Amino acid sequence: MNATPSPIAATSFASLPLSPETLANLTQLGYLQMTPIQAESLPPALLGKDLIAQAKTGSGKTAAFGLALLANLNPRRFAIQAMILCPTRELADQVTTEIRRLARAAENIKVVTLCGGVAMRGQIASLEHGAHIVVGTPGRIMDHLERGHLDLSALNTLVLDEADRMLDMGFFDDMATVIKQCPKERQTLLFSATYPEGIARISQQFMRTPLQITVQAQHEEHKIRQRWYEVADSERLHAVGLLLNHYRPQSTIAFCNTKQQCRDLVQALQAQGFSALALFGELEQRERDQVLVRFANRSCSVLVATDVAARGLDIAQLEAVINVDVTPDAEVHIHRIGRTGRGDQEGWALNLASMHEMGFVGRIEQLQGRESDWHKLDELTPASSEPLVPPMATLQIVGGRKEKIRAGDVLGALTGEAGFTREQVGKISVNEWSTYVAVDRRIAREAEQKLANGRVKGKTVRVRLLED
Repeated sequence: MNATPSPIAATSFASLPLSPETLANLTQLGYLQMTPIQAESLPPALLGKDLIAQAKTGSGKTAAFGLALLANLNPRRFAIQAMILCPTRELADQVTTEIRRLARAAENIKVVTLCGGVAMRGQIASLEHGAHIVVGTPGRIMDHLERGHLDLSALNTLVLDEADRMLDMGFFDDMATVIKQCPKERQTLLFSATYPEGIARISQQFMRTPLQITVQAQHEEHKIRQRWYEVADSERLHAVGLLLNHYRPQSTIAFCNTKQQCRDLVQALQAQGFSALALFGELEQRERDQVLVRFANRSCSVLVATDVAARGLDIAQLEAVINVDVTPDAEVHIHRIGRTGRGDQEGWALNLASMHEMGFVGRIEQLQGRESDWHKLDELTPASSEPLVPPMATLQIVGGRKEKIRAGDVLGALTGEAGFTREQVGKISVNEWSTYVAVDRRIAREAEQKLANGRVKGKTVRVRLLED
């Protein structure tokens, strides 16, 4: 039975026709008020309308389409009823996690992730056991369709998440191939940060009179303090170290426009004693997973990334964003800096620009409706003589979900026999084959030895400390 509440604020989830169980789950998850994109898109989406919604990562869009597709789902019917296409595996993994959280109110909703870089065998087995929702990248979903592993005849909701990035990455034909195999009578929800011409083509070919929703891509000025520094190209990499030593953020994403710039910057930062890791398209999946785990659990201070690689990342308590290169796309700039200053946090957006990038800066000023706040590099002085060291270190345990290891088993081993306190243990991430645990950097070597000499879930395990 759906709840149909009387006059409740339009930004409250209780104003939507959602079940009492779903509303209770949302409250438990800390979803108290709808974000602007949720308030605009959920009412028409729940009525079954097709949508083109312009919204950034971090705006709450996953819950917007997640609640819509879950409302349309019959848990007792073991058939694929919803599919979400994403540009990258990282985003697909995040979307899967969020959908599972949102689906906790319903009984046994099965979500399967289908992305490249992972063996087909496990994915085929998951599909054979039956699934309600599929989340994946266009190429891998196309592979499964071609091999006959994926039956979309029961599909009623198709979501195209970050459609502009899929188009940027050359996925138009793959997307079209997949969409053509979906039933014609379905709801299509398209979410995109920008509005390139390919979106109009998708809309004309594959959507039914979609409603267009745009949420202004701005941030509260006082939450993100933005500063600009003019640099010569030759001093750009050195300037990043100056910014880090001056502002001392514990967690920073540094955006570069190219993979080569990422490599060069990581090398320069590591040479200066910073804990920095790179994230770009050519990394093997195992390396990408390790980089993301170490950055998210605060055992790496600086993540140096390209826009495509960082798409869909949502890092809690990100203190600073450094734009090492100015992006030619002003919308992308807004997207980059919006990763800091989230919730009740404040954040720094620190930007380096050379003379030949001033045209790009002008576009950003136009979009933001204000002039840039310029400062000189020589104002930057080290705030401490101590190196900027991350508070945590990461231990990798060989063995993960396949060995039925759970976070509680690792925490128990560290706080029980090994004798550490709960406060000395940070985030624990269990992957298919590996488990990563963050520990206070000061006890990292001791924790590595004690885990290796002790037992996790009654078994001895191999452990190593991950270092730059």
